[in-house]
Amino acid sequence: MKLAPPAPARIGDTLACVGTPSLLIDLDAFEANLFDMAAFVASHGIALRPHAKAHKSSTIARQQIDAGAVGICCQKLSEAYPFAAAGVTDIYVTNEVVGRDKLAMAVELASHVRLSVCADALLPVKELGEAAASAGVTIEVLAEVDIGQNRCGVATDDALLELVDAIGQQTNLRFGGLQAYHGRAQHVADWSAKKDAAGRAAERTAAFVRALDARGIRCPRVTGGGTGTVEFDVASGVYTEVQPGSYVLMDGEYGGLNWDGAVRPRHSLFVLATVMSAPRPGAAVCDVGLKGLAVDAGLPRQLAWAPGSEGPALAYIAANDEHGKLEVIGAPAADTARLLGQRLFVTPGHCDPTANLYDQYVCFRGDRVEAIWPIDARGLSR
Repeated sequence: MKLAPPAPARIGDTLACVGTPSLLIDLDAFEANLFDMAAFVASHGIALRPHAKAHKSSTIARQQIDAGAVGICCQKLSEAYPFAAAGVTDIYVTNEVVGRDKLAMAVELASHVRLSVCADALLPVKELGEAAASAGVTIEVLAEVDIGQNRCGVATDDALLELVDAIGQQTNLRFGGLQAYHGRAQHVADWSAKKDAAGRAAERTAAFVRALDARGIRCPRVTGGGTGTVEFDVASGVYTEVQPGSYVLMDGEYGGLNWDGAVRPRHSLFVLATVMSAPRPGAAVCDVGLKGLAVDAGLPRQLAWAPGSEGPALAYIAANDEHGKLEVIGAPAADTARLLGQRLFVTPGHCDPTANLYDQYVCFRGDRVEAIWPIDARGLSR
């Protein structure tokens, strides 16, 4: 006999019928984020290439492209496969390609989609060029520059020029431009300080563009930025393309920043949880812990009662493998027992790794499940 767990939700269910923990998308907020960002970026004459590592769902990627995105970003080559299989034809892997397994994936993907990748060293460029030539495919390569992240990327004009020359020497590679991303700038809490950080990153990027111009090298694409700095990136006059990812879902980390610009995404992603234990006055336990909620950005700071549930304010104070410890605040401790079985919306601190823990999004509008979208790129991290 073949046994399988039942599906956590079916289209048409009320939220009260959805199994927990489940990863929810509020469709009203999601659609507002989808179209607001597309319109905002387009109004500045900049291309939008959302980062699919945030959601890992080809269903969402197709909606982003239908809303005006020129393609998507992926962070890993294996992650790109479900998107290519779903008909996404322009994929940029914002990472270096090093190793035989990566070369094999790159040339296979390039035979199906317009593929672009990053490079910051000469040997991988040579190996990628040879692999592409052997397979008879062309791959676009962007030189990654370090604009303050202190992670990947060349840091000097001379290193950049040497890298671009190396790309040009490979007949099956095409120089695609610059990858210029500063991740830490995305999470600066103070709006003015974030504006300054984004401005410094844009100026470093512009300096690299000027170095190419001085050599007579055309830079077709200057791509970077993200959800946290997008309002400054599109206005900088430096980037031709921006890569926000989290905006369509939002999370506790981004939601806690000071948003003072023209675009203000809403939380659309929640983990639905059930209070499964209330053993002591003032304390309760829900059924989502480390295996259903990423805590790299801290414990969840926003909890709300799901439709049909109610109770006092709660604080999420500790995450174990399968348990979330809750503290009752602002109510008599004796009221705790009545929380048993009540259901919570938990806003994850970081959407990307949280999405990677689930097989599907349960998408609702009002109190009703309207769609179920597979997270078909989850676990693909090569």
